[in-house]
Amino acid sequence: MEQRKCEQRGRRGCLISCVVVVLLCGVVSAQMRYSISEEVIEGTVVGNVAKDLGLDKNTLRERKYRVVSSGSDPLFHVNQNDGVLYVSRKIDREEVCSQNNACVINLKTVLENPLEVHYVGIEVLDINDNSPSFPEEEKRLEISESVLPGARFQLKPSRDEDSGHFSVQQYKLSQNDYFRLEVRDKGEDGKIPILVLQKSLDREVAKNHSLVLTAIDGGKPPKTGRMNIVVIVLDVNDNTPSFSKDIYSVMLSENAPVGTTVIQVNATDLDEGQNGDVFYSFGNSVSNKLLSIFDINPLTGVVTVKGLIDYEQRDKYDIEIQASDKGLAPLTSEKSVIIKIVDVNDNAPEIEVTSFSSSIPEDSRPGTTVALISVNDLDSGLNGKVICSIGEEVPFALAPSLQNNMYALVTKSPLDREQQAQYELTISAKDGGQPPLFSEMTISVVVSDVNDNNPEFSLAPYTFYVIEGNEPGASVFSVKASDCDENNNARISYNILRSGSEDNKFTSFLNINSETGNIVALKSFDFETLKTFQFHVVASDFGTPPLNNNVIVNVFILDQNDNAPVILYPLSSNGSAEGVEEIPRNANAGHLVTKVRAYDADIGYNGWLLFSLQEVTDHSLFGLDRYTGQIRTLRSFTETDDAEHKLVILVKDNGNVSLSATATVIVKLVEPKEAFAASDVKSAARDDEDNNVTFYLMITLGSVSVLFLISIVVLIAMQCSKSTDYTSKYLQETNYDGTLCHSIQYRSGDKRYMLVGPRMSIGSTIVPGSHANTLVLPDRRRVSEEVRAALNT
Repeated sequence: MEQRKCEQRGRRGCLISCVVVVLLCGVVSAQMRYSISEEVIEGTVVGNVAKDLGLDKNTLRERKYRVVSSGSDPLFHVNQNDGVLYVSRKIDREEVCSQNNACVINLKTVLENPLEVHYVGIEVLDINDNSPSFPEEEKRLEISESVLPGARFQLKPSRDEDSGHFSVQQYKLSQNDYFRLEVRDKGEDGKIPILVLQKSLDREVAKNHSLVLTAIDGGKPPKTGRMNIVVIVLDVNDNTPSFSKDIYSVMLSENAPVGTTVIQVNATDLDEGQNGDVFYSFGNSVSNKLLSIFDINPLTGVVTVKGLIDYEQRDKYDIEIQASDKGLAPLTSEKSVIIKIVDVNDNAPEIEVTSFSSSIPEDSRPGTTVALISVNDLDSGLNGKVICSIGEEVPFALAPSLQNNMYALVTKSPLDREQQAQYELTISAKDGGQPPLFSEMTISVVVSDVNDNNPEFSLAPYTFYVIEGNEPGASVFSVKASDCDENNNARISYNILRSGSEDNKFTSFLNINSETGNIVALKSFDFETLKTFQFHVVASDFGTPPLNNNVIVNVFILDQNDNAPVILYPLSSNGSAEGVEEIPRNANAGHLVTKVRAYDADIGYNGWLLFSLQEVTDHSLFGLDRYTGQIRTLRSFTETDDAEHKLVILVKDNGNVSLSATATVIVKLVEPKEAFAASDVKSAARDDEDNNVTFYLMITLGSVSVLFLISIVVLIAMQCSKSTDYTSKYLQETNYDGTLCHSIQYRSGDKRYMLVGPRMSIGSTIVPGSHANTLVLPDRRRVSEEVRAALNT
């Protein structure tokens, strides 16, 4: 009995000793463990730490119980009043722990005075919130018909962002007679599906096979993803390449330059020709992200750096490399290359545009926000302090926000799209490290147009010259305006300003193309009735509201030779001009037989007339003054001369295409007594006739001359300053150039004339008998004789 009591006492002593040791250890540190599901809302209770530690509320407040966190945005916080541990923000397990099976967040909590540390482990439980997905919707496999059953074809695995039981748990292959599915577990890289040939393929029976591979996770209900597999049966290649090593492993520094050689793999194939030529590629299990970081030379097997190597993102890569031959049905073998990343200090500031308006109206006020910009640096301390700036020569500025490392890009001065329509803004960020690291970002800001410019005509005013007799409905001239704005704000419509005023009465027979500005005359112009007119054209854009401008258009009608000479004497009857003149037989040489009178409604060269003998019975008897139309005897009559002579006089103008008329004069020779009596009667009749003809001629010439003189007076005044030479200018150029300030003097009978008009070509004829451009000068016989001699030569 006593022995049993001693044993019981010994057991109690041991138990008491164990309890004391446990209590003493709890003073220094205690370990608690809780679990919550991912995606729980902010404020969810994790557990009551104070209760589990046996601490009262007063102790919590007095000793300042708190959670020690190194991050700026902690996941959990503890209430110092009651010791309850809460979730601070929504937790995404895939973000926190990637695809690790166990996701435990270790928190360190402390009590001060005296210092007491308690460790809290919080396990984040995964939920099935992601479906499996294959990197390809369809996989095409080319397999030789000589491949024996048991051949294995590794496929790209399905990826599921969930972990553990909710990640991909199994694969299923659609029912078929040729293939079965095996799954290889690669630990962190998940389960790899492998297609295994279980029955020999026969290309002659079936050229291809369609399979469906389904990935299934462990959720309840489970989620799935599918990939179609198309197997193309080829002929015959039977040796797979073999790698020289079982394992390839290498160390690589982060931020290694692009092109850096990582490792070289080598494989050989016992086949010959193309079936023995080996080329290398990454395996199907390699993700697209790895493909953007590493590259492999298909001929040499050299693996090189292609993208940025960042230790902070991943410290080890397990890359599967395939060696394939070049047979018609390539055979492939795989080998893993393990690349361990060596860390260096390398983080530069990061610039992110969180809200950006790429287009801003040009009438925006200064201070208008264009973009919100945030900067971040993964480093800490001074190395993580970032200063952001922008160039000073742009009408934009960076305004700091109340939130750290946030800036607003705003306008600092008015914008004008017509001066600059687009800005390339470079934003620079510099951290406080030694040496500092920099980063830049360029954003393009387009200044959008507003309708702030009126259309502008290319000329103001416009002056056009139109030859009379134009074809109705044909375009005669056009106006053109431009607008500095763009799109509809620069699109222009033309119209003619029409009103009831006297100045705009001619716009009724004008029409304008609203798009091109071409102006069409709806009727033919006649210089003899209209010399010039003026109207306004309005150009309007299509902006809102529209802007417009107008221009004056001056139109001058130019004469052309469209009127034939009209014979005034002898008078016309029955459509022909014919007269009879009686002269005494004893008339001396130089006797005035008669004078043919004519006029032309045109002006200038088109109205200057020239007289010539078209038909005469005796060329030795009569002569015609080509300028005045006077018919005179050239010699005395003889007994043998006929008593009656017929003269046909041709009168033509000086147009480019001359128009003409003819007059017939019958000259009868009478004895002197008869001639004297007849001359008295004829002189009286001729005086009456001349008075009537002169009256009508004065009216006609006066009306035409007034219109002509009004047109040429201004031009003469402007052009006369160029030259006042009356005797030589008219022979300088071969074509009419529109200059009217040229003149020539000549004598006809007992009167002296001066013609004023445009330049004439050499050999052209001046007709002093024309109207509206002939001035009578005082008699200066010597000058007149010189001019006449010059004309005769």
